[in-house]
Amino acid sequence: MHKVVGLIGYPLGHSVSPAMHNAAFKELGLDFEYVPFEVEPKDLAEALKGLRALHIAGFNVTIPHKESIVPLLDEVTKLARIIGAVNTVLNQEGKLIGYNTDGAGFIDSLKEDAGVNPKGKKAVVLGAGGASHAVSIMLAEAGAKSIVLTDVLEEKAKDLSEYIGSYFEMPCDFLTINSPALQGAIDAADILINTTPVGMHPKTEQSPLNEGIKLPAGLLAYDLVYNPLETKLLRDAESAGCKICSGLGMLVRQGALAFTIWTGEEAPIKTMRQAAEESLH
Repeated sequence: MHKVVGLIGYPLGHSVSPAMHNAAFKELGLDFEYVPFEVEPKDLAEALKGLRALHIAGFNVTIPHKESIVPLLDEVTKLARIIGAVNTVLNQEGKLIGYNTDGAGFIDSLKEDAGVNPKGKKAVVLGAGGASHAVSIMLAEAGAKSIVLTDVLEEKAKDLSEYIGSYFEMPCDFLTINSPALQGAIDAADILINTTPVGMHPKTEQSPLNEGIKLPAGLLAYDLVYNPLETKLLRDAESAGCKICSGLGMLVRQGALAFTIWTGEEAPIKTMRQAAEESLH
């Protein structure tokens, strides 16, 4: 039986997910098709009724629905509830179950693409929005030694650090992104992660870090932005002798986890990555 999965968000613009998933379905000979659905925030509850009625097998959720969809689902995994956001939904015979594969996809990418296990490592996370929630909570879950959160809005970083502190026995501090203490935190860190959209196409000459910040050699710089594949932050990091990793790995690996939730099959990661890269060019 032909099954449809999709993506809901608004506005959708160019998404690499359809190309990535459809290439994977084709490779495994699965009768699935991935379709983007643009859904405005005011229509979210109605759209979910429609997706149920159409027996959609499952769907991804992107901005701005990741948080607002949580109370509208029948069931949400414990981890997605702690993160406070859902990016993948499975339709189990009319019951909509929410997952968050963003955080787990990030950890998989950290281990597989960057070759770094976050256990016992010190991390500095730029940004305290939705993506940072998923990344920071999964770092804590994976046994990171400490996290320093930064944001242009100090309140946001403070709230997230307190939230993480309430769930995990791990030091989680916060700074504003232009704090003079940021340099010290980066000097002491093993991993620097950008979860902000700064540096994303078309503003590719911007970096989330202030001019004067020096990156220590040996640091891993991971940028969730994947368009362009090498952001200004990653170029600067590479010239400072850091290891670098683009967010395409996280995009592919969160997609691979969603693929398995929908199909029960192991995802063809290489095929998905290749299709994602081609779709970006």
